[in-house]
Amino acid sequence: MRQRPLAAMLLLTAALASANVLAATHKVEIPVRELDLAIDNAGNTAPMWTFGGTIPGPLVRVTEGDVVDFTLLNEAGNKNSHSMDFHAGRLDVLADFEAIKPGQKKQFSFKAEYPGVWIYHCGADSMSEHISRGMYGVVIVDPKAGYSDKYPKPDREYVLVHGDLYETGASAEERTVGEKWKGVLVNGKVFHYDPVHDANASIALESKPGERVRIYFVNAMINEWAAFHPIAGIWDRVWDNGNPQNVLHGMQTMSVPPAHAVVVDLISPADRPTNNALVDHSMKHALKGGITVLMNSKDANPDKGRGDQLILR
Repeated sequence: MRQRPLAAMLLLTAALASANVLAATHKVEIPVRELDLAIDNAGNTAPMWTFGGTIPGPLVRVTEGDVVDFTLLNEAGNKNSHSMDFHAGRLDVLADFEAIKPGQKKQFSFKAEYPGVWIYHCGADSMSEHISRGMYGVVIVDPKAGYSDKYPKPDREYVLVHGDLYETGASAEERTVGEKWKGVLVNGKVFHYDPVHDANASIALESKPGERVRIYFVNAMINEWAAFHPIAGIWDRVWDNGNPQNVLHGMQTMSVPPAHAVVVDLISPADRPTNNALVDHSMKHALKGGITVLMNSKDANPDKGRGDQLILR
């Protein structure tokens, strides 16, 4: 009779050991770069502040339970202090998220305890200016349980981040109250993936008819809510904050507040080629840059939405 509790204890110990082995530590180093960056498809530039030289910054993808060992490098040629604020971790806002001067490094670690999609951004003063100049990125924390009926495996995945574009020279105070606002940056450019409204746009999202396309949508605008809607489609499933527990079905428009995110799945008709426009249905946002075209055809590029092509550059 005593062997059964012992056997159960051994099985539990083995399971815990297995879980610890599967957890990984990811070393992530991101440099801050202040530079002139193209903010539209015609190549017009603006002075932006970035993580890694791109908007959004590098995509960080881990599994629930993993540890992120992070280092921020404020490059010596910069003029401003910068910091890192990860929404995906539980940390110390004063010690870990403190700003560092040009030429300095900052290191800290956190455990990714909750699955979902999370924004990271600069938290240095003025936060309004640092974020609206492009200092944001995305962390995807995949659920440790993997895919399931509640969270099915997608055929393709894309990351879309909507951010602000302000007039060059707009002050921190003007940005905070929304003055001199010009438009919406989609992954760093207005109408980035919209050849319908911008003749200079050369990239669109692609999938094959009937595929499950998963969008990790992050609202990096500093003041404005986003109203994310698939024109000519319906969100098959929505997970608020990307957590598999927070599931909705058959949704038309998702309200996403600043510094928040959703995961949404779109399935196109399987019997014919179609197109969707993924828009911020606030017309102020849509017609100032916040539209993305998804083209569904049998000739879809097999690489888009897979591997390192979740954020199309």
